[in-house]
Amino acid sequence: MSDPDVLPDSAHRMTAAVWMVLLAVGLAVGIGALGKVELAPPLRGLDAWLDGRTETALNQAIKLPGQERIETANAAVRYRMLGDLGTQVALGCPQWMFYQDGLRAQPGTQPQVQGERLRLLKSWSEQLAARQVRLLVVAVPDKARIEAGHLCGRAMAPGLQAQYDTLARALDDSGIAFADLRAVLGHRNEDMFFRTDVHMNPAGARLAAQAVARAALPLLGGAKGEQAFEVSPPGTPQPRMGDLLVLSGLKSAPPGWRPDIETVAEQAVAPMRGGGLLDDTPPVQVLLAGSSNGLRSHFAEWLGMDLGREVWNLSMDGGQFSGAMLKALGQSGQWPQTLRLVIWEFSENTLSLPLTDDEKKALAQLPAARN
Repeated sequence: MSDPDVLPDSAHRMTAAVWMVLLAVGLAVGIGALGKVELAPPLRGLDAWLDGRTETALNQAIKLPGQERIETANAAVRYRMLGDLGTQVALGCPQWMFYQDGLRAQPGTQPQVQGERLRLLKSWSEQLAARQVRLLVVAVPDKARIEAGHLCGRAMAPGLQAQYDTLARALDDSGIAFADLRAVLGHRNEDMFFRTDVHMNPAGARLAAQAVARAALPLLGGAKGEQAFEVSPPGTPQPRMGDLLVLSGLKSAPPGWRPDIETVAEQAVAPMRGGGLLDDTPPVQVLLAGSSNGLRSHFAEWLGMDLGREVWNLSMDGGQFSGAMLKALGQSGQWPQTLRLVIWEFSENTLSLPLTDDEKKALAQLPAARN
């Protein structure tokens, strides 16, 4: 008599076959997805494999059918039920979002990274001085510092609170010009940053550009240039998807299951031209090597208007502390002879990020006596 709790061999074989098919399909989908992945050069090195950046990039590239909808639903439920926005974004109030890197240093970050970056900064300042080009450093304060009233119980780590002062003192000791934007952006009645984005909003970018121009004009001889700019009136407010909504996986979540999307009234800011095909453009005197802030809210255009000069904008997304500056220095052989000032802008939170491969290479090239 057979045991009713024991399945016949044919049932086991059927179950095994189903799992084998599922695993084979999963393997095929995974291999197919991996075949389409194009890793950026910084993610191909041994360091990137060891610190997990390459694995993270591969994991993000491999998507199963329907995975995005599942992830959105998961993120929406975590936000709605727990107020949780994942590992990279923190929730303030009301509905304010903050980048975690602005609140605490990434795990495993070496404490000497800011000192290493200051060494790079001083070295590059000397390189520019040798070419008779002045340097103005601009550190955009973190959103968590300026909009601290919306943190609602959260706080920047003490080490991050101190890093802006450390930077200001080091630059002052080295005689490097610095635009401190803390007093300019802080304690305002209106918001200086987007609620769901890490960047300055139009009001913040406008005030920051004015302050940077005030610091830059003495380095350009003191006089404002003659280039005029045209500013259009603000248009009808349009929805603007904040990068922190995207980063927290809530881009496609329905209303009510994510912080509300902001609206922004766009306007155009552009240099005025004579209209003739043979009109000469003014010689380039100012280069902006900036972060993504240099590409948002017309910061570069407002800066050019306040300087009376067009700004050669080499700002870049994802450049962290030095990406744009390294890019600019890599093109220094093509710099016009008229260039007189480099404005190096970066976000405060990038001071505490792990060193990039390019920064490590640059540090290795510093004179041995300074290592």
